[in-house]
Amino acid sequence: MIAKQSDIQHFEKIAVAALEDIKARDIAVLDVRSLTSLYDTLIIASASSARQTRALANHVRDKLKEAGSEILGVEGEETGEWVLVDADSVVIHVMQPAVRAYYNLEELWTPPTPKRSGAMA
Repeated sequence: MIAKQSDIQHFEKIAVAALEDIKARDIAVLDVRSLTSLYDTLIIASASSARQTRALANHVRDKLKEAGSEILGVEGEETGEWVLVDADSVVIHVMQPAVRAYYNLEELWTPPTPKRSGAMA
């Protein structure tokens, strides 16, 4: 399914609101269209426990489904350290802080800054 940009933005807002409902921390929304053709938006959030991680992922999944988003899959619910919700054009990662720091997805999915060329003084 190819989502329209307005649908993607709508689903982003729903996902962020669902994360905020259950007190997710450090929510980051990254536009990754220039880096991959697999999806448009990556949302990363932290949870304080495995229980909260699973609850956040389930809540996001449920709210997106209610809004008409197609949920392609949910991974990681068994351990609750890192749960991924694949909502087609929007992918949500809910992670415990140590796992988030270790994998550092924000740096991985942030486009590199162009290096300036020129003579040194």
